[in-house]
Amino acid sequence: MFLHWVFFYFYNMKATELTPEDYNPYYKGYIDLVEDVSLLIALEKGREQFKKLLAAIPDEKLVFAYAPEKWTIAEALLHIIDTERIFQYRAMRFSRLDATPLPGFEQDDYVPVSGANKRTKQSLLQEFLDVRASTISLFKHLNDDQLRFRGSASNSPMSTAAAGFVLCGHQEHHSKIILERYI
Repeated sequence: MFLHWVFFYFYNMKATELTPEDYNPYYKGYIDLVEDVSLLIALEKGREQFKKLLAAIPDEKLVFAYAPEKWTIAEALLHIIDTERIFQYRAMRFSRLDATPLPGFEQDDYVPVSGANKRTKQSLLQEFLDVRASTISLFKHLNDDQLRFRGSASNSPMSTAAAGFVLCGHQEHHSKIILERYI
């Protein structure tokens, strides 16, 4: 079992191996935020960074928004979690050669009904850790072919691996915003 994990952990795809056909150019900014490491290492690092981010947020700032009509920190954190779930689902579908086009999603519709501002840091952290564990489990068990399989989401092609790198870069993007504008 250990050797199986080591093989995937060290030989899993890197973002630099993606091609322009693997994702819509819109996602390039997210993918470029991911370090040049394997997807599994990026997911593990992101998990640790999320823990550090939450530790740096004072409890009283969780419902702080830096400007009117902007999300609170809690809403931004839950948005990271929601988006990871969506991209994980896309990756699972693509890895199984599901050719059914997947629709986009309207992130701004999710926030008002999310209940994020009634959550604690601990509950947000636990939910993130649960979702990330599921994401790692999915990608840990995909082979190179499955990582390269493509599907369609938001009227654009996307590979399984690209979905994983997008969710990593998306987390990094919002973490930077929280650190720069909120804390």
